Amino acid sequence: MTRRDRFLRSSGGGTGRRRRVARRVRREHGQATVEFAFLLPLMVLAALAIIQVGLVVRDQMAVVHAAREAARAASVDPDPTRAIRAARRTLPGADVDVGERPEVGGEIAVTVHYTSVTDLPLVGVLFPDPDLHTTTVMRVER
Repeated sequence: MTRRDRFLRSSGGGTGRRRRVARRVRREHGQATVEFAFLLPLMVLAALAIIQVGLVVRDQMAVVHAAREAARAASVDPDPTRAIRAARRTLPGADVDVGERPEVGGEIAVTVHYTSVTDLPLVGVLFPDPDLHTTTVMRVER
């Protein structure tokens, strides 16, 4: 008989302690499942909110790109409708405002407005549709 076995036998045995541990494990058996059930909706909501923010950032980048394209078109062509078409080719549904065209060497400003639709399930209703806008200025070349 080993020293450990003698100690367990003299202290009332290890079976009582094992039984208490076994009872505690049985009581906590479904705890992880319940915690997961509480946290999963919050984790999904957080992931969808991050995706929605990413989509709005993508739309803002598209607005900047559309304004740049429109300003380039306005700087080389005196017809403002070409600048509007250039912006809408890049970002359909955008409102484009082309400023007054100055003489060659002057600066022309183009402003693009766009409403980013936040319609992602569950989080789309939490975020209002942001109005994105930017102004780009370029020197008139021709």
